[in-house]
Amino acid sequence: MRVPYFAQWESPDLVPALLAGTVTAAQDPAWAESGAATREEYDFWSWRLCGIACLRMVLTYRDGTAPAAMALKDDCLAAGAYVVDGDRVHGLIYAPFVRYLAAEWDLQATVEPSLSLADVAGHVAADRPVMISVHHSVRRPGSAPGGTGGHLVLAVGQWPDGLVIHNPSGLPGESQEYARVPFDLLEGYFAGRGMVLRP
Repeated sequence: MRVPYFAQWESPDLVPALLAGTVTAAQDPAWAESGAATREEYDFWSWRLCGIACLRMVLTYRDGTAPAAMALKDDCLAAGAYVVDGDRVHGLIYAPFVRYLAAEWDLQATVEPSLSLADVAGHVAADRPVMISVHHSVRRPGSAPGGTGGHLVLAVGQWPDGLVIHNPSGLPGESQEYARVPFDLLEGYFAGRGMVLRP
């Protein structure tokens, strides 16, 4: 699927420096494009918006445009898909998120708590993008997985040996857009759950 790509930061080329800690999200020159009211809001939330980035990709694929990241974040907070507890954020919580997609965007989606990579491949072959839960270390496929789950990427295609993904925190030119990840590698990062979208 020719799905447009969005990173969870407004400047995808800054991802390596952000991950290395040599710059902060508040120093992103494009921070205001997120719709954040302050640099501090952007600095806090941009690290937590992998699911919002995936939603922006799907909405733009379907509609040609999508709201700014912080507007969608605010909607998801109101819908209960994010819950803020002090400095911690719980979410993206699948069930209220799916209800929000149907109510606000007429976008049908299903929560899949038990999902195989073969299932994901079947969905994307039928033009249904899938948000899958993986560990963020998938941005360097082949590295030792740091675990499974905790980060959402969008599966947008498949090939005989694996999936093609858009990774909101991927590395430019390596694992951001249309990254081909073999099944045998992806298995080590994949939590076996996700959401199937029907744009």
